[in-house]
Amino acid sequence: MTSPGNEAARVKRLLRGMARPAGDFDASRYFRGEGRLLFYNIGTEAVRAMAKALYRDHRRDWTVADALAFANVLIKDQHLEVKSVGIELLARYHQACTPRLLPVWKRWLANDYSSNWATTDAICGCLIGPLLVVHPVLVPRVAAWSRHRNLWVRRASAVSLIPWIRRGGALDVVYRVATELQRDREDLIQKAVGWMLREAGKMDAARLERYLRGAGQVTPRTTLRYAIERFPEPKRQILLRVTRQGAVKRERNHG
Repeated sequence: MTSPGNEAARVKRLLRGMARPAGDFDASRYFRGEGRLLFYNIGTEAVRAMAKALYRDHRRDWTVADALAFANVLIKDQHLEVKSVGIELLARYHQACTPRLLPVWKRWLANDYSSNWATTDAICGCLIGPLLVVHPVLVPRVAAWSRHRNLWVRRASAVSLIPWIRRGGALDVVYRVATELQRDREDLIQKAVGWMLREAGKMDAARLERYLRGAGQVTPRTTLRYAIERFPEPKRQILLRVTRQGAVKRERNHG
């Protein structure tokens, strides 16, 4: 059996050999402010194909612990694609993932190993989110991450809830997270909250509208615009107008 450490080293060499000039596909254009992140520019399909092949090769001799050891090596690499292979491979062991892995994934985020929104969202969508669907008792723990000092952990507090929302999870937690994060100045947090609210709105549009009418004056415009994307155009314009009016009044009262 090839050890996870040796396999991780081999995968790094393979990805390095697949690197393409930025002119062919410059992944960096999709990221802002993530200066430590590097790219091989090989594309998502190639990454997923590699993870699929690795799983096929090791599914009979690797346990989820082996897959985690493999991912633990790759997540620390500065290249986006290397991180992605580790996450994609571990996600294929999702049926064996248990709540004891949640602290590990949180450490990836808190230690800045995710280092960018795409890797953070992959951890949320492929690992944490599916775990919450199976173990909803963990939802309050992840929701509490909204108070964490680390940007990626705070983003995960919203994005990780999306698979659970889509499976009919109780929306009270969603709105508590949104309220906790509504004053966050980070653009990546504002977008994540808007995305989460948009998904909540698919489950209960009337509740989302009530929330935005009540909290819109303190909700960042970025969050608001993401949250209302599924509303009909006339409703979007009304919500943009009434929340803007509320924000103006608030500024005058505090002026």
